Amino acid sequence: MLPADGSQHSCRSVIILMSGWRHGLYALTGKSRCLRLAVLAQVAALALAACGSKNAYVPPPPPKVTVAQPVQKPVTLYAYLTGNTAPFNSVSLVARVPGFLESIDYKDGAAVTKGTLLFGIERDVYQAQLDQVKAQLARDQAILKEAQVDFARYQDLAKTNAIPKQQEQDQQYTVEQDAGTVAVDKANIENATINLGFTRVLAPFDGVVTNHQADIGSFVGASGATTLATIVQTDPLYVYFTMSEPQILAIRRAEKAPAVSSDLNFISSISVDIGLQGEEGYPHGGHLDYASPQVDALTGTLALRAVFENKDHALLPGLFVRVRVPIGHEDRALLTQNEAIGTSQEGSYVLVVGADNVVQRKIVKTGQRQGELRIIESGLDPGDWVVTEGVQRAFPGTKVEPQRSVLASDAAHPSDAAETSVRKPAPK
Repeated sequence: MLPADGSQHSCRSVIILMSGWRHGLYALTGKSRCLRLAVLAQVAALALAACGSKNAYVPPPPPKVTVAQPVQKPVTLYAYLTGNTAPFNSVSLVARVPGFLESIDYKDGAAVTKGTLLFGIERDVYQAQLDQVKAQLARDQAILKEAQVDFARYQDLAKTNAIPKQQEQDQQYTVEQDAGTVAVDKANIENATINLGFTRVLAPFDGVVTNHQADIGSFVGASGATTLATIVQTDPLYVYFTMSEPQILAIRRAEKAPAVSSDLNFISSISVDIGLQGEEGYPHGGHLDYASPQVDALTGTLALRAVFENKDHALLPGLFVRVRVPIGHEDRALLTQNEAIGTSQEGSYVLVVGADNVVQRKIVKTGQRQGELRIIESGLDPGDWVVTEGVQRAFPGTKVEPQRSVLASDAAHPSDAAETSVRKPAPK
């Protein structure tokens, strides 16, 4: 179509062009000339028809955007922290008596139960010591009996003044000394029995034993306790982390508790979730187990410990973990699509579409993110239609063609994992 402001000039151009074609026809004859005339006639008709028309500017239609009203639902507010796993128990197995290592009765890295024999140290010397102190006890017990018989006889003689009173008292002291000797012998037997028991190193609890640190035939315990291996209990498992002072106070306000560390029942009622690196969300659940009795004045943090079941041994001690602790709850929180929130010098804002389909900008105060949604603390009404898709085509003060939708409630699941928000069509 020819421009309206240059229609006369264009028509003159068409006439000149047709004149040129007409002069060229004189050189043709027959069918070629007839075919060229027919084409020229059609072109001329179209061109001349356009010469009399004028074009006018037609504005483009309003851009299409997707809008949705905020979601209202109960949400739990969380504190997102970091921590480290630690074993429930970890003990070094040592040789408490000197001797040659005679046996290693487990496989390195094996899971064992409490009381399992792990190491054996030569027993002959300690068995002989036990036998010796038992024999000494038998001898001293016989001496004590003899002294007791003599003392009874001296008592009878002293009653008739057949012997001096001093002799009776001396015999009494002899009985007491012999009784003391017997008591010492019994203590020596107990000590020898304990030393004999130390030659068998047993598992103190259920756990996993590390590789052995001494080989069979090594002389252990000569100059002190020799470490033979380490046993670690990983079920249950501890997680240590710290929480800031404002977060501690938020928990106290939410739970209406007098203090975090004063009531053990209150502490164990607080759930704790963790996630490992590479895991989505927080799939491992436990509960708070310990809170330090005081806040560190230098860092303003409180040391906390949570306990987790670990029957499948998926968690290992020493791992870095992401920690999530509930610090509050809102019964009717207002949430909208996180991607619909923009930022400017005035703060965070959302674009809303009014009844006249004109875009407006509202300054909002945002809260925690809940999956793909974010809590709006102020600045937004439940009935507002927020632009959730096509934000780049919406400008404040311009008209748009809104396509209404409904935010999926599962998009507000309290997890940091990326989730797909499925929208449902809403009635217009």
